[in-house]
Amino acid sequence: MLDMNALIGTHDILFVTLDTLRYDVACNALAAGATPNLARMLPSGAWERRHSPASFTFAAHQAFFAGFLPTPARPGRHQRLFAALFPGSTTTGSGTCVFEAPDIVTGLAQRGYHTICIGGVGFFNKASPLGCVLPALFAESHWSEALGVTCRDSTANQVALATERLAALPMQQRVFLFLNVSALHQPNRIYLAGAREDTPASQAAALAYVDRHLPRLVEFMRRRAPLLAILCSDHGTAYGEDGYDGHRLAHPVVWDVPYAEVVLEAMSEEGAT
Repeated sequence: MLDMNALIGTHDILFVTLDTLRYDVACNALAAGATPNLARMLPSGAWERRHSPASFTFAAHQAFFAGFLPTPARPGRHQRLFAALFPGSTTTGSGTCVFEAPDIVTGLAQRGYHTICIGGVGFFNKASPLGCVLPALFAESHWSEALGVTCRDSTANQVALATERLAALPMQQRVFLFLNVSALHQPNRIYLAGAREDTPASQAAALAYVDRHLPRLVEFMRRRAPLLAILCSDHGTAYGEDGYDGHRLAHPVVWDVPYAEVVLEAMSEEGAT
């Protein structure tokens, strides 16, 4: 368990949600060598299986931003990294950073962090009152069709925008950057040649695409400061298993999600840590 109280204030934080990514797809892609950059980042070179707090994007992110990240998929009372203070919490401990705030985004801002949201799927598009709820937590938030689910270059565009916004900030300004990666969400068939429908194979192809672009963002952030990176899915999705299709339903392919957290040292301009 990380001691978050020792990291807050000295480390930038990158929180990436790989929207709709299934745990089995992530593991199979890793085993096939399709995600070599993620493999180098993952502790012990493997994804951790966790349970999402919800079965679709909006509910899962509401929980995440309240401090309820995916829960380890094993019995026990698991201490959380972050928490918004409320009476009776049984999952906070000495390593938990507890904020006297309604959410961890506000809590980090109160600790001096500049908060940035780079949206992806529709719950971040600010095109409706509902689509404004999650982005409104942040000091600045961004969305365009070029970052969304129908753009084949969405991850490349998200990373380019994130690095542009980071470059505009003083190096001494600590940052909480949230990135909702849209490429794994339907229609992920656009990443697999000849595919006419979304499948685990097309989602794996989308993940391989994402793997090619995330390292540039991680390296850019490590040139600013030491980095805590949290990568996870918000939920999975069904592709016909037991007759189910999609998500917002109770099935293991929806509830089981890949998760990783890693602390990375700062890099010099020459790339040495």
